[in-house]
Amino acid sequence: MPFYVMRDQQSLFVREFGQGQQVVIVLSGLGMKSWQWLPFLYQHRKKFRFIIPDWRGFGHSRHCEIPQGLDAISSHWQDLSDVIQHKHLEKFIVIAYSMGATTAMHGMAHGDLTTYLQAYLHIDQSPKIVVDATWSHGLFAEQQQLFKQHLAQLSQLLHTYHPHRYIQELSSHERFHLIAIWHQLLEFQNSNDLFPRLFKVAQRHHMLQPIILPMQRLDYLAWYVDTYLQHDQDYRVALQQLNCPSTFFMGTRSKLYPIEGQRLIAANMQQQAHCVEFERSGHTPLVSEPKKFAQALAAFLRRHHQHSGE
Repeated sequence: MPFYVMRDQQSLFVREFGQGQQVVIVLSGLGMKSWQWLPFLYQHRKKFRFIIPDWRGFGHSRHCEIPQGLDAISSHWQDLSDVIQHKHLEKFIVIAYSMGATTAMHGMAHGDLTTYLQAYLHIDQSPKIVVDATWSHGLFAEQQQLFKQHLAQLSQLLHTYHPHRYIQELSSHERFHLIAIWHQLLEFQNSNDLFPRLFKVAQRHHMLQPIILPMQRLDYLAWYVDTYLQHDQDYRVALQQLNCPSTFFMGTRSKLYPIEGQRLIAANMQQQAHCVEFERSGHTPLVSEPKKFAQALAAFLRRHHQHSGE
């Protein structure tokens, strides 16, 4: 399987497929695994070559160690930069969703990502997570402080579990307490009753409790929670100054990142941005409107396909 050795000697899994000359790097959201993009991208394999990392802690990269002294976003950009160098890439398209979009913006602001970009697809993410006097469209908007209180509670709990690494090592009481706090966080995001139903089932069947969490490694969960709790970067300028064609996919019902902020950024891009709004979606248009998402993604790839005789 395609593993690449990162600068800290950890092996990162990178899924690769496609026969086309044009490279597309896909940056996933929190909790995603690279195979989840296959239903949307595999049909385009003859025209493009897709490169999709599994972030540390997920999929085939779940056994990577957490790098010392780096938050998750800085680490993801460092790993992506290493992959670009390993593969000697020169120009490529980037498709970036949620946390993957934050990673891309970090590379624009603090790295050299813009020098590689042929086109950029930004999927439901704010360029600034923190809500303050200059930006009211960050994570959960006016509910951010309440959300951060729950996040801080989860962080504190996770750190008390050290040195345990896996949820299976916890007592049933500890597992239930962890799932209960995680459920409070999920309630902020979800407008349907799927997760409440799953939570009630997990209450009765402790063997099902781990599936509610995005990962089984407690230290990784703490790392990601702390990253979002402490993240204070502002990528607005870096994103707006992008000098390649850009497209924005936005969920009109997104509770995580209000669509007003995404519309504002798209409207103020240096180059005019193409926007697609998903009227029946929140933060997960891939799940809420998969057919429209697939069609819009195909249209994006067609617009930026460079014919080379394949």
